[in-house]
Amino acid sequence: MKKILLFSLITLSFLGCFKSNTEPYYSTGYRPIYMSRTEIEKVSVTTPQALKTPGKIYIKDGYLFVNEVNKGVHIFNNKDPKKPLKIAFIQIPGNIDIAIRGAILYADNYTDLLSFDVTNPTEAKLLNRTKDIFPNQNFPPYTGINFECVNNSKGTVVGWEKIDYNSPDYKTTKFNCYR
Repeated sequence: MKKILLFSLITLSFLGCFKSNTEPYYSTGYRPIYMSRTEIEKVSVTTPQALKTPGKIYIKDGYLFVNEVNKGVHIFNNKDPKKPLKIAFIQIPGNIDIAIRGAILYADNYTDLLSFDVTNPTEAKLLNRTKDIFPNQNFPPYTGINFECVNNSKGTVVGWEKIDYNSPDYKTTKFNCYR
């Protein structure tokens, strides 16, 4: 009898270790970060900024155009290559890539393609915006993870935030998608 009772207690204690199939359990998940169309379209030529995360570099007519990943484009006067001078910064949210052809600078702005006249680089001018030319990635850049499904009515997804089980936001976030 003692053996049966002991076996039953051990069995019950092990059964308590398995998770229920009726309620999902995740230790982490990802939540989309949104930006409104108005915020995305805030593009401007400003004073020079410090280089932090440079990307591609283009040289044109004695000027350097240096991509600042996700921020915009630095413009340097490089007529004296020993002493390049910062002259301007084109603020472009979500900018990853740039290209130049002739006097036109092309840059991405999350899902949009922008073209600037850089005939006079100190006074770069936005010429055109082609909206939604690049696809928006509606899932995190990882696999084997749970995430909150994208709600396009909240804006454009501009990033992903990792939410850990111990985070206060964990209980209010719906991780109803999987990749």
